[in-house]
This record gives sequence, C-alpha cells and structure tokens, in this order.
Amino acid sequence: MTDWVKGKTVLVTAAAQGIGRATALAFAAAGGKVVATDINEDVLRELDGTSGIMTRRLDVLDAADIARAVDAAGPVDVLFNGAGFVHAGSILEMKDEEFDFAVDLNVRSMIRTIRAVLPAMLERGGGAIINMASVASSMKGVPNRFAYGTTKAAVIGLTKAVAADYVGQGIRCNAICPGTVESPSLQDRMRAQGDYETARAAFIARQPMGRIGTPEEIADLALHLANATYTTGQAYAIDGGWTI
Repeated sequence: MTDWVKGKTVLVTAAAQGIGRATALAFAAAGGKVVATDINEDVLRELDGTSGIMTRRLDVLDAADIARAVDAAGPVDVLFNGAGFVHAGSILEMKDEEFDFAVDLNVRSMIRTIRAVLPAMLERGGGAIINMASVASSMKGVPNRFAYGTTKAAVIGLTKAVAADYVGQGIRCNAICPGTVESPSLQDRMRAQGDYETARAAFIARQPMGRIGTPEEIADLALHLANATYTTGQAYAIDGGWTI
C-alpha cells in the first residue's frame, strides 16, 4: 500500500465519535491534514490539540454550511462521508417523515459533500471519496431496518455512479459496508431494547467471528481505500463474516 494520503487534506464527517473519530485519528497518524467535522461540537472538541487534526462544527443537512467548511479547508483530497442514522422498523411501522429524514441524512448529505469537493478534485486531477454504507443494504436484507437498508443501498448506488462518471479523471469513489461495530449509537440501540445483555448477545451472535467489530478496524479499511490508487467503484463488506 502506498502512503498517498501523506500531506493530503482529508475531510471527515461525523468525526466526534465511533467510526468517524477513529478514521480522523487514523488519517492524522498517517500524515494527513484532517478536518474533523460533526454537528456535536461538545464531543468533537475532544479531538482539539491532536496533531494533524483541525475540528469544525458542520451540519451535513445544510449545503451552505458544507460549502463554508470546504472553503475553509481548502482543496480536499480525501472525503470520508461518515454521517448517518440507523432507523428501526419495518415498512409498515415507518412514518413518511422518518423515511424523508433517513434519505436526507444517509443519502443527500453525501451528495451535498461530494458536490462541494468534487470540482476542486477534478481541477487538480485526482481525489478519493469514501462513503459509509452498510451490509444492511443491497448486500443483505436485515429485519427491522427498512429505512436504513433502503438508504444504505442507495449509498452503494451513488458510489458506483460517481466512480463510473469520473474514473477517467483521477477520482476514486468507494463504499465501506460494515456489519455490527462498537459505537455510541450501537450502545443506545442495545439499551433501548430494555435488556442490554440479551440485545448485546444477539448482536454478537449474528457475526460468525463471534464478536463485534471495532471502529479502528473500519478506519483501517478507510485508510487503505484512500491509498489504494487502482481501486474504485467497490463496496467492501467488513462484517465478521455476516454476509458469507
């Protein structure tokens, strides 16, 4: 693997916690100049003072705010689209407004950020875009995840579309599709089920490896995809064997 990211400007969304935070730290450790963004300023500030990382509040639902963040960052070489939300429920349980929000945060936010960084990437002749999808998508049907699975399938589609449109102009666009990963969001979902230990055991049991993934393992794949200069348009499952 090359060290293509060294010295490159990396914009990370949802960097305050979980996978986004681990990714910001991994890119900074690899020599990237990381702009770590999140709407949760209080938690994001914990990254202040970390070598190679600058923090900034960002609302990915606001195109104007994205434009300001990209202008402040300067030309972005690597975009890591980490913002998203896991909605629970079947198609009959889902409210229309919940689906609208899922589309806005899980899909349109990525369209907004890609639109913001892509012109400068094209002008410079290259760039890497990494989108967070999920194995709960077009890869695998998962019960009680209608809105989430539908929108994450769309992320895989938009990833391949961007890759196909710009493959000849130095742009690489790939998607990461995790299984179950330790995160504050996962902890909240397990507690919400009322019996934390039973819920956790169920999440662990669905991974054939017998454990939940770590944010750092996902961050390692993100760093690899940024450096993998012959790879584009791919959706990578990283799920402990869930989709075997």
